[in-house]
This record gives sequence, C-alpha cells and structure tokens, in this order.
Amino acid sequence: MVSTVTSKSSRPGYGQLLRTPGAWTFLLPGFAARQPFAMLTLSIVLLVQHTTGSYGAAGAVAAATGVSMALFAPYSGRLADRHGQRAVLLPGVLAHTLAATSLTALALAHTPLWALFAAAVPTGASVPQVGPMVRARWGVKLKDSPLMPTAAAFESVTDELTFVLGPLLATALCTAVAPAAGLLAEASLTLVGGVLFAMQKGTQPPVATETHAHVQHASALSVPGVRVLIVTFLGIGSVFGGMQVSLAAFSESIGAPGLNGVLYGVFAAGNMLSGIVCGALAWKVSPQRRLVVGYTALALAASSLWTAHSVVLLAGLGLLVGMCIAPALITGYTLVEGLVPAGARTEAFTWLTGAVALGQAAAVTVAGQLEDRLWGGAGFLVPMGGTVLALVTLVSLRSRLSGRPRGRTVARGVGHRSPATVD
Repeated sequence: MVSTVTSKSSRPGYGQLLRTPGAWTFLLPGFAARQPFAMLTLSIVLLVQHTTGSYGAAGAVAAATGVSMALFAPYSGRLADRHGQRAVLLPGVLAHTLAATSLTALALAHTPLWALFAAAVPTGASVPQVGPMVRARWGVKLKDSPLMPTAAAFESVTDELTFVLGPLLATALCTAVAPAAGLLAEASLTLVGGVLFAMQKGTQPPVATETHAHVQHASALSVPGVRVLIVTFLGIGSVFGGMQVSLAAFSESIGAPGLNGVLYGVFAAGNMLSGIVCGALAWKVSPQRRLVVGYTALALAASSLWTAHSVVLLAGLGLLVGMCIAPALITGYTLVEGLVPAGARTEAFTWLTGAVALGQAAAVTVAGQLEDRLWGGAGFLVPMGGTVLALVTLVSLRSRLSGRPRGRTVARGVGHRSPATVD
C-alpha cells in the first residue's frame, strides 16, 4: 500500500489528506454505507412510539438494538481483522436488511412488545461497522504519517455530517410519508451502501499472516487504555441517546414533532463544526490532556440541558454540547493509534463505536422512562449523569492512556514494514 508522508515543512491539512492515493475509492461508498447508522435509533423510536403510544416502550426497543450492536460490534471488528472486511460486511448487510424489515412489519402489525424486542436484537447485532472499517483503511494508507490526527478529525466530521442528515431524513420520512418509512429507508440504504463499500477490496487492510497471529489477533480489550476510552465513549453515547428521546418528547409536547430533526440537526452541526476546527489546528498539547480538558467542557455543557424550556435556548445549548463532543471523539480515536497494534485496530475502533451505541441504548431507555414518569425534559438529566460519571473515571485512570512502551517491538503484519521499535 502507498503511504502518504508529510514533510516537516508542510502542515497537515484536509487538502493533503484527501490527496492520499486511493482515498476517494473508499470514502464515497463509505459515506453512503454509514449514513443509515444515524437514522436507525430515531427511526425505531418514532415508529414504535407511533404504534404503542409510549416513549418508554419505544426507547426500550431502540435500546435493545443498541445493546446488541454494542455487544456484537467488537466481534465483528475482530473478524474483519482476521478474515478481511469484505468477508464480514457482505453477509452483515444482508442480515441487517432482513432484520430491520422484519422489525418494521412486526411494529405495524401491533405485535406484543416481546416480539419487537426479539426483532430488535438481530437488527442491532447486524449493523455494519463501516465507520471503524474506514478508520482502519486510513491507518493502512497513512501508517505513521502526521496526517493521522487529521484523518481522525475528518472521520469525526463525516460521522457528524451523517448525524446532521440522518435525523432530518428519518424525521421527514416518518412524519411526512409514513411512520415506517424511516426504518425501511435505513434498511435499503444499508444494503446498497454496504455492498458498494464492500466492493472496494483493494483498500481494505491486509489480513494478518499466521506468523504474526499471536500479535495481530490479541484482543484490543486487553489494552488498559482502550478500557478507559470505552468508559469515556459510554458517556458520549449517553448524550446521543438522551438527546434523541428528550428532543423528540419536547417537540411533541409543543405540538411540532417535525422540529425534532431540526433541533437534533443543530446539535449534530455543532459537533461537525468543532470537528472541522479540531482537524485544522496544529495541536501542541498532548492528546491525553486534550481529552481530559475537552471532556470536562462536555460534562459541564451537558449538565445545563435540563434547564432549557424554550426552543431557542434548547437549540443554543444543544449546539454547545455538540461542539464539545467532537474534540473528545477525535482525541479518543487518535489515542488508539498509539495504544493498539495495527492488527487489532478495527476491533479497537468497534469497541469505541460499540461503547457509544451501548451508552446511547442505556440513555434511550432511561430517558424514555423519565419522560413518561416525571416532568417534560427530565430525560435531559441522562446526558448530565452519563458524562459526569465518565469524567470521574477518565480523570482517575488517565495515566493508562499513555502509548505503547518505548522499545517494545510490535509486529505490523502484511502490508506494513517489518517489526519496528515503537517510540
């Protein structure tokens, strides 16, 4: 594979990153394939709430999807490291399309809640992990280039662009077309986008040889720093889940359900804009310190959401919270490069993505119950609690985020240089 090397005289930037040979061959189909991910939870919430009349039931079904995705995502990532992304992705998108379609049919048939849970589990378990796969492809292309933090920022911006477009599309389809239209569109886009991405076989990370199997196949979860990042990303997931349910309930309470997608889009736009800025800056502060400072800002901003009682104030606070998320996400993904050997990075990225999904699932469940049982806006307490608890863990265990020890030899596997000493 060709590696892009940045000269000392040039500053890494998005233009240079996007000129990486072969990058566009996986970026465009990768964007199409990850778009449905931002539609899934909200589409389930809106459909199930319509058929059951309960945000608690809707949140619980969406949570089952998120939990199953969080549990199966790392396994999917590990299989991709061992056998190649295409071998995992093709059957995965087919299974997800079938499961999501079945969930839609069961909801429309007003089947018992247990049937919806039964369909939600395979729907979440089969969600294609395209984002981590794209990040792993950047790792192959860039290797030790200074452009890696820029790539992490670019991927965060791409993720957030999907979270700007996805909720808007899901809300528009569910409110203007039919309650089931969002989930059916999600299934269709997953199938088409996933197949197109899987066809880009030439840019997928090489499969490890048996010679390096004991290094390449070691679980990313064995790295202490990865476990700290998982807790950190759980807190970020609590923000996403709490916002989705609480914004939907707020919009419904003021008689403007279509406003939900706009408010969530403002929140995601803040995330995207701050991600663009983070990728354009040449940071002199260590990523470990940036993560602690950025996460502290996130916890403070998330703790103010429950005080908002107007559209304008809620939009402003949502924008602020979104702006605080991107730095934490970007820094966390950047730290993986120094913590985890190349042959386990897809798995590491899926652990983090799965942690966001798990935190989101728990938040959707709790926020739904709070909205049903307490006052309107009580669901906004969930982002506050999730981020504060995660911040305490991060500050207490931040020393575990240091990179791999100096002098340790790490096997790079096929497509990388020979075993090299890690600085």
